[in-house]
Amino acid sequence: MNTHVLIPLIIYLLLVVMISIVAMVQQKRAKGPFLTEYFLGGRTMSGFLLAMTLTTAYISASSFIGGPGAAYQYGLGWVMIAMAQVPTVWLSLGVLGKKFAILARRYQAITLNDMLYAHYRSQWVVWIASITLLVAFIAVMTVQFIGGARLLETVVGIPYTQGLLIFGVIIALYTSLGGFRASVLNDVLQGVVMLVGTFLLLYAVIHAAGGTAQAVHQLKQINPQLIELRGAGHIITPSLVISFTVLVCFGVLGLPNTAIRSISYKDSRSLHRGILLGTALLTVLMLGMHLSGALGRAILPNLTVPDQVIPTLMMKVLPPFAAGIFLAAPMAAMMSNINAHLLQASATLVKDLYLRLRPAAATQEKHLRRLSVSFTFVLGVAVILAAWHPPQMIIWLNLLAFGALEAVFLWPLVLGLYWRNANAYGAISGMLVGAVLYSLLASFSIRLVGLHPIVPALIASFLAFVIANRVGQQVAPATPN
Repeated sequence: MNTHVLIPLIIYLLLVVMISIVAMVQQKRAKGPFLTEYFLGGRTMSGFLLAMTLTTAYISASSFIGGPGAAYQYGLGWVMIAMAQVPTVWLSLGVLGKKFAILARRYQAITLNDMLYAHYRSQWVVWIASITLLVAFIAVMTVQFIGGARLLETVVGIPYTQGLLIFGVIIALYTSLGGFRASVLNDVLQGVVMLVGTFLLLYAVIHAAGGTAQAVHQLKQINPQLIELRGAGHIITPSLVISFTVLVCFGVLGLPNTAIRSISYKDSRSLHRGILLGTALLTVLMLGMHLSGALGRAILPNLTVPDQVIPTLMMKVLPPFAAGIFLAAPMAAMMSNINAHLLQASATLVKDLYLRLRPAAATQEKHLRRLSVSFTFVLGVAVILAAWHPPQMIIWLNLLAFGALEAVFLWPLVLGLYWRNANAYGAISGMLVGAVLYSLLASFSIRLVGLHPIVPALIASFLAFVIANRVGQQVAPATPN
């Protein structure tokens, strides 16, 4: 076991625990309703906090492990295509942000499904959305747990299953006990760690390769296609570019974990600052990590598992203590992504499902506190079990879950905000058509005109929404509480 690398990681995890304790104390002292405090932190986020939590909630094991692994496999062309993710913060907050927050306060919405119900007044919309969210979130969180355990296995020497238990239990505990405040405050620490780690690794990779020019020359010697725009095997086609842009940029409007951040900030000034800071942070992290993966092939030309490029590079190009500091960066990305999904999945179980079946329990604060903490922890344990037998390349599982969420949530969210006459018939039809078509195309690996399943699924979902919307009538939105 590499103790020199482990020491900085232990220090980082202790800081996470301390921050979570502070958040737990703040949560108990807060005067607002428990559910609003536990799942939204009282809607008090500043612009800086909004930028950090939105960016770190979006960045995941795929960004620190799977994405650089793909860049290692396919070359510099993949670095270019990965930058399609840069506008996601601007797009999410710009399209959803202000109007979403105004309506959320008007209806005292705590979850995404509260917003959908306020507009469509349909339990079916809520149930379809809830089931989709829970299934997809478990898949997304499973990817993060796999990434964390693989890092501990590759870098520190901890066996995969033991690393999975350590990583998973810590996250489940601090998220369940500290709630949204612990999540956001830790996102700040995790964002800083990601930035420092990214700069450290990219500098060390370039230095170890003998400079950028030498690294590119070495890639050309390995395979000339690694430095071409189309990538190794000419995988980067116009169809892939369109698909990837829809999946990780435009379609992000339908991701519940980013959308929910749009109802938890303090004011318009916080929103504008969040857009600027978040976009800058995302640009640096995406470019730095994917470039490290691509150039890293000049140093490690014969890896059989691409997902191992970042942890292997850490050990080769960084001194042990610096490797330990960097190890905290992808761990931070995974932890911040998991706690965002874990909290929202728990909110779905408590607020959208349990309280709809037992509305009388809404006034029982102590019961809701115990229930929320228990559900959050149990969900964390369930994801640990789901990650017990991992696939080789986690990026594809992550993108599959992303697509499922977008196919179901994108049009009901966007059209619900900006189309006054949108009704439940349209929403239900769009959600079902999007989910079924995406599942079929993805399950059987069908590429219509070479496009990723998300593109035809979103087109079909939109058409189904518009056509079915003519059948039903608009229902008056919910009366504000």
